[in-house]
Amino acid sequence: MCTHTDDLQGWRPMCSAAMLDVERYLDRIGFTKSVAVDLPTLEALQRAHLSHVAFENLHVAARLGVRTDLQWSLSKIVDQRRGGWCFEVNGAFGALLEALGFEVTRLGAAVLLAGPTTVIDHLTLEVMLDEPFLVDVGFGESFVRPLALNRRGPQDGGIGPFEFLASPQGTTLARIIDDVPVAQYRFKRVAHALSDFDGASAELQTDPDLHWSQKPFATRLLNGGPDRVTLLKDRLRIVVDGEETTHLVAVDEWAQVLLEWFAMTPPSSGH
Repeated sequence: MCTHTDDLQGWRPMCSAAMLDVERYLDRIGFTKSVAVDLPTLEALQRAHLSHVAFENLHVAARLGVRTDLQWSLSKIVDQRRGGWCFEVNGAFGALLEALGFEVTRLGAAVLLAGPTTVIDHLTLEVMLDEPFLVDVGFGESFVRPLALNRRGPQDGGIGPFEFLASPQGTTLARIIDDVPVAQYRFKRVAHALSDFDGASAELQTDPDLHWSQKPFATRLLNGGPDRVTLLKDRLRIVVDGEETTHLVAVDEWAQVLLEWFAMTPPSSGH
């Protein structure tokens, strides 16, 4: 359980759970602003996380395995200064938000990018302020600011418009592209535990037909976005002011490019 005290230095977190060191986590994401439980702080935290903690699959692609539990995710992100996929980065970020005083619900979602499905294979977050907001730091090139869950019609996601579409199967997050809603994922507003995603995590990292296990990648925002850098198996893609440049990356250059743009090295069997 985490609380806070007010002193002459301002807001200072105090966390009795050894697993979550709030100050170190805030340092990890470069967050130096004052903390308040409000929408501007929530957006600033989301953008900071997306800028400093990569959405990446390097452990999975290297066949080293990952877990969904908080001890694993916090150690990987804060101690090893790595990133991860949704179960790791959203799992850890949800714990940080709770430690800072936010009310967080972990939601299970079915990713719809490849077509209709009911398989729950994504972890996302609902954060309650004066109204509920969807927050996600683990869905690649997606919205970078909280989205109001109870609002209808398009709303600014920081990289373009997004919209929530209601159906008997749940709420669908859609990205508006050329005035057409493109389904991203569908979810029901039902609380989940991190362990509920163990099966999906195992399936995604062992299925040889899925890109997760075949091609390494890492992506993050630049300076809060919407600019972004993405490293794929054979190229580096940089988007600045809406203009994209692509650079081919040879096999023997990949580790150096990863270090330069993401301050990470390829994982080894010992990490």
